[in-house]
Amino acid sequence: MSQPDDGTAGSAALELVILAPVLLGLLGLVIAAGRTSVAQGAVDAAARDAARQASLALSPQVARANGTASARGALRQDGLGCDPIVRIDTIGFATPPGQPASVSATVSCTVPLASLALPGLPGSRTLTATFTSPLDIYRARDTGFPEFRATIRLNPTRDTP
Repeated sequence: MSQPDDGTAGSAALELVILAPVLLGLLGLVIAAGRTSVAQGAVDAAARDAARQASLALSPQVARANGTASARGALRQDGLGCDPIVRIDTIGFATPPGQPASVSATVSCTVPLASLALPGLPGSRTLTATFTSPLDIYRARDTGFPEFRATIRLNPTRDTP
């Protein structure tokens, strides 16, 4: 029993040969987008950790050191293979106690696309995140100048000798 030849013999195999690379390419793009999103989440978390650690410090110098160490440690722990640039904005330490102030951390990380998407893929992507954390308004702040240390007067109406 032979079927009549209507010109469609082998068309399913041809369609598969044409569509398979397209579908695999789309799958690769979905994987790359997901891994990029995970990497961006790691950079966001590093910026959040850096700002929080910097806000707990008593001086701008310690804030910068703690924030940078925290960001680098978070990215290392998440396995993101990059050398991050960490900027800690400590201008809030110059604000007198009793007034709201904050410290910001910006983390930038250039990640090779080969580690995000497909091995061997050339190029890189820079991921950046900024987070701000408040400074405690009731805590003394070291402004970084030895001759000036901002402290709180517990009873500002009473004169002290």
